[in-house]
Amino acid sequence: MNTASQDIFSLIGRSGQIELAAHAMKAIAHPLRLKILCVLGDQEVNVQDIVDAVGTSQSNISQHLAILRDKEIVNWRKDGNRVFYKVADGRTLTLIGMMREVFCGEESDRA
Repeated sequence: MNTASQDIFSLIGRSGQIELAAHAMKAIAHPLRLKILCVLGDQEVNVQDIVDAVGTSQSNISQHLAILRDKEIVNWRKDGNRVFYKVADGRTLTLIGMMREVFCGEESDRA
C-alpha cells in the first residue's frame, strides 16, 4: 500500500477530527460566511468594519457571525460598544488560504 493510501486509512480512523472538519466546512460553505472569514483573515476585526467590507446589513452580518460563533469558527470579544471577531483556529485560516489559492489565483499560476 502506498503512503497516500495509508494516510487516507489513518484519517478514516480519526472520526472525531473528520466530524470537526465536516462541521467547519459546512459552517463556512455559505458565500457570505466565507467572505466574512476572508475579511477576518488572521486579524481581529470589529463588526462595523466587516459590514463595510462585505457590503450588506449589520443584522445580516450578525446572523452569520452567530452561526460561525455557534460552530466555534470565530471567537469574539466586546470592548465598550464595539464587538470584535477573529478566526478561532489556525487550521481554518490554512483552509481559507488554500481556497483563495485554488479559486482566486491567477490562471497564469496554473500548469
